[in-house]
Amino acid sequence: MSENEESVDLFVLGLDDFNRTKLEALDTGSRINIYPLLDMESVTSSEDYDVHAALNAAEKRLRAHPRPVAGIIGYWDFPVSLMVPILCRRLGLTATSVEAVVGCEHKYWSRILQKRAAPEQVPVFQSLDPFDDQAVNSIQVAYPYWIKPVKSHSSYLGFRIRSHRELVRAIKKIRSGIAEMGNAFNDFMSYADLPEEIARIGGNHCVVEGFMRGRQCTLEGFVHGGRIQVYGVVDSFRYPNGSSFSRYQYPSALPRRVIQEMARIAENVLSEIGLDHSAFNMEFFWDSKRDHIWILEINPRISQSHGDIFEKVDGTPHHRVLVELALNRSPAWSPGQGQFACAAKVFLRRFQDALVSRVPSVQEIQAVEKEYPGTMVHVLVSRGMRLSEMDLAEQDSYSYAYVILFTGSRSAGRLRENIRRIKKALSFEFHENPGSAP
Repeated sequence: MSENEESVDLFVLGLDDFNRTKLEALDTGSRINIYPLLDMESVTSSEDYDVHAALNAAEKRLRAHPRPVAGIIGYWDFPVSLMVPILCRRLGLTATSVEAVVGCEHKYWSRILQKRAAPEQVPVFQSLDPFDDQAVNSIQVAYPYWIKPVKSHSSYLGFRIRSHRELVRAIKKIRSGIAEMGNAFNDFMSYADLPEEIARIGGNHCVVEGFMRGRQCTLEGFVHGGRIQVYGVVDSFRYPNGSSFSRYQYPSALPRRVIQEMARIAENVLSEIGLDHSAFNMEFFWDSKRDHIWILEINPRISQSHGDIFEKVDGTPHHRVLVELALNRSPAWSPGQGQFACAAKVFLRRFQDALVSRVPSVQEIQAVEKEYPGTMVHVLVSRGMRLSEMDLAEQDSYSYAYVILFTGSRSAGRLRENIRRIKKALSFEFHENPGSAP
């Protein structure tokens, strides 16, 4: 490091070891001093989560710091994504508005804003109070449709509905679990200046929307000074159930013209929402049979799930974008500078509850990582664990993820073959529990 390099202090909400490594390895032309701001437990939303206390504790820590705070960043979903702009506003730091973040994350309001800017790309949708029996029994969207809380993550409490029977089962689960995130989201909404009709539709409401089909992908980009740039597109592959992700793969194999049209749509929608000085990832479907593009959702942050695969292909994780934006710089991105031509984050899942009776040894995992350079194996379970008792991170409503793999290769075909071999080499055993399903 040169003596002339600028030294700046950045605080990270919910800093964990995996992402700390990514941040500390960045070459930004400045010496970045990374400080944790609240631990993971303090930024995990739950039914009794005290939003105001968490924000006040974070602000107190920031104001007590002995040097100027250059910026606050976060790569997690809610509540981190909303804490960042609120804290930046309190300390006079550069960030997007709280209203723009809510406009992305409130699934019903976001659909309204999306429809203004790109009406052909938005499915039919409506809001729903899941505790109102009359409203539940008079949904206007035709089968099949999705029902999901206005604020959720990783498809948690999101259900594909094909019949009234499936709706009844889904509503029962939603009613029992929606407050875990919904109450906290309501408190965060109080920090935003919202239209009255949106303020009435809080975190314990749902959105119902028509079913969309096609190849799924995510545009990763940023907005700085009103300029929107997409720097990478990641393909999302699902298991046969159509709901659970099997892997994220970069770069995308979609036609260039389709990606360019998605980028144009993203620019129109994000301008309507008013997002600025922020990273974003925007998810789409491309129905190749109809040559039609659908918007799935918008997140006003990087997807930290994609950080390692960007690093493998482009030579740097896109955490760089967060840092540059926090320093009020326009991020520069040079694709194709990494070790691999393509890379993936892979989820190994089970679709019924079970007890874990065997996990690979440390030596077995190390052997896999040695045979396939660049591969990292993250085991999410331990022997004797019941899958249904796992933490909600990386889980959805239809499966249990028990391993996450990061790997890269010289071609997409070789990558798929490597994934197949790695799965076979990792020896897990489960004791089935008949009748227990997610």
